[in-house]
Amino acid sequence: MYYVYILLNDGKTYTGYTDDLKRRMSEHKQGDGYTKRGSSWKLCYYEAFASKKDAFRREKALKQSGQSRRWLNERIKESIELCRKS
Repeated sequence: MYYVYILLNDGKTYTGYTDDLKRRMSEHKQGDGYTKRGSSWKLCYYEAFASKKDAFRREKALKQSGQSRRWLNERIKESIELCRKS
């Protein structure tokens, strides 16, 4: 499986993709790359794909298309709020 995921931390978001979500979350918590600026990143949302190509395409769309991002934010509005509160 391949995963596209969204992390939240102090109003900032990070979108990524991986083939091992548990390992990748562990790397983020240790402070990897962009997410090393804050250790309290929370997994707010993820999507699973059987195809690596589909997952990569989805991550790219979320990062590059404001429309895709707005649509997803509207769809998961309550999840985002719960992540911010916890």
